[in-house]
Amino acid sequence: MTSNVCFLNSNNGEGLLAFGGKDILVIKHVSSLTDIDTFINDRPNKYIFLCLSYDLKNGIESLSSSNNDSVCFPDLVFWCPDSVFDIKNESLNLLQGASTNEQYKFAKDFISKSKSPNHKEVKVQFEAQISKDTYLNKVNAIKEHIQRGDIYEVNFCQEYVAKNIEIERVKEFYTNLNGITKAPFSSYFKFADFEVFCGSPERFIQKQGDILTAQPIKGTAKRGSNKSEDLQLANDLKNDPKERAENIMIVDLMRNDLSKIARKGTVNVDELCEVYTYKTVHQMVSKVSCQLRENQSFTDIIKATFPMGSMTGAPKIRAMELIEEYENFKRGLYSGSIGYISPNGDFDLNVVIRTIIYNSKLKSLSCGVGSAITIKSDAEKEYEECGIKVQKILDGISG
Repeated sequence: MTSNVCFLNSNNGEGLLAFGGKDILVIKHVSSLTDIDTFINDRPNKYIFLCLSYDLKNGIESLSSSNNDSVCFPDLVFWCPDSVFDIKNESLNLLQGASTNEQYKFAKDFISKSKSPNHKEVKVQFEAQISKDTYLNKVNAIKEHIQRGDIYEVNFCQEYVAKNIEIERVKEFYTNLNGITKAPFSSYFKFADFEVFCGSPERFIQKQGDILTAQPIKGTAKRGSNKSEDLQLANDLKNDPKERAENIMIVDLMRNDLSKIARKGTVNVDELCEVYTYKTVHQMVSKVSCQLRENQSFTDIIKATFPMGSMTGAPKIRAMELIEEYENFKRGLYSGSIGYISPNGDFDLNVVIRTIIYNSKLKSLSCGVGSAITIKSDAEKEYEECGIKVQKILDGISG
């Protein structure tokens, strides 16, 4: 396989496949975002694919990260590939690069393999990096901060790690995981020592012309075993006061973030607490949009909105401080973003959740899971929710 590959898969027959080329910016620890705009501006009329790690926050705010780092994913990756194909069902349209038989063959073979999980069973032993008792104590300590008024909501996460994993054992991960999740913001990204297998259902932010749209998710319910139970679970989610409160808090945060870069009076909540049904779960999704002010660069938008509120909590900066204090791992790419920038400056970025990250040099796999902690949270139920989420991912990769 070619050294660098990115596949953005909407699971509706459409997607983007990029591969080849060494025109790449990798920054392990970001202190400022100036290199991003320089990279974009120096490549006019080109597609650029990117990974933004959660810890990019340290280059945006006066924050730091010193927790354990299992896979050492860099803070940012910007890559201008040799070849980009637009995929629409069975047709391939070359958007960037040379039209050769070799390029088309690679694209067709890759797409064919991605559609055909062989369900080869993969046994990987993941271990939680904190004990259940520690997790429960930390959730209750976070609730004390909420009780004191330090914070309204925190997205508290934990990490599962597998060690000494040879690269041969991760080959089927993406096709197996995607075969189960069929998520609309699914992605596969491979470069250097890293492979990312992402089954995300969530959009972070999209730019189309001068319209920015964010679609935060807060609220999850399992699918039912039959149609009647499934409808009931979706309805229960839609009317759950705790889940609605979580979602609305993040909507308010996103409205505030967008207002920093929006034309006055254009921030709008287009959808509030709508339930979307995916292959494995129901999700409560809201949609917030705005009209962008003139002369706002990519980094202006990122500075105003990143990290996404659904993965931090509110207020955002205090939430991130508490995340650093109570979590015991460096999130890295988990709860960051993968996406692309079009030649015209439009872009679409996901939220990196339901994801496994592999470092072939360290032979380590990392999988983060979390949930929103509010004053009404039950620590036992939050622990159970994390267990359900991680099990779905592990079932996915195991084939």
